[in-house]
Amino acid sequence: MDFLLYVLLFLSGIGAGFVNVLAGGGSMLTLPVLTLLGLDISVANGTNRVGILLQNIIATRNFRKGNVLSIKEGLMLALPATLGAIFGTFTVLNIDKTLLEKIIGFIFLFMSVFILYKPKVWEEGRKSTKKNYLLSFIVFFIIGFYGGFIQAGVGFFLIASLVFIEGNNIIKTNALKVFIVLCYTSFSFVIFLLNGKVDILKGLILALGTMTGAKIGTNAALKSGAKFVRFIVFIMIIVSAIKYIT
Repeated sequence: MDFLLYVLLFLSGIGAGFVNVLAGGGSMLTLPVLTLLGLDISVANGTNRVGILLQNIIATRNFRKGNVLSIKEGLMLALPATLGAIFGTFTVLNIDKTLLEKIIGFIFLFMSVFILYKPKVWEEGRKSTKKNYLLSFIVFFIIGFYGGFIQAGVGFFLIASLVFIEGNNIIKTNALKVFIVLCYTSFSFVIFLLNGKVDILKGLILALGTMTGAKIGTNAALKSGAKFVRFIVFIMIIVSAIKYIT
């Protein structure tokens, strides 16, 4: 039975790596499997970061090779996100998440309306976006806090912010998203590890799956174009919203 659960963990990692690169919400697949393997939710949350960290190394490298990732812009946005994630990771060790999850679920549903209403903004970016560095710092700090706190669904907030605040199209947005998550997850993972909240073996099995899924996902994003990615984002937001609310 345990062997089958480990296989399921690997397969869920492939699915999570794929959808995380294209949209977000992959942790909805992996966290339940980690808990089925006997981990409490706090350890599952920490162990999940192993897969997230390694999948985003693969995705960042592939997006960089595809010439759609700006490291300079990524670092500017990763700084506040990382600071937020550090605070969020320490906070999650002592807080109940039930109410927050329902609030996030309704926000996801609201966000899905914008994906249908303004498709060209998501596919082409905003043409005349003025940079507001203070706003960007505040927004990405808050997103980083949430990412350090629970991670699941953080990609949706990053995507919305990178499109509507930073003005990127959905392909460049996904490249920046995985780089930002890679940066702050590095710090978040260390905090979980030092607090004894990571099962290394299960995390590495999961990571083998997420790295495979990330490779497939980045290739799909680069080859299939913005409309395909926008569709995947929409589907995952709806699924994640339902999961959070119910």
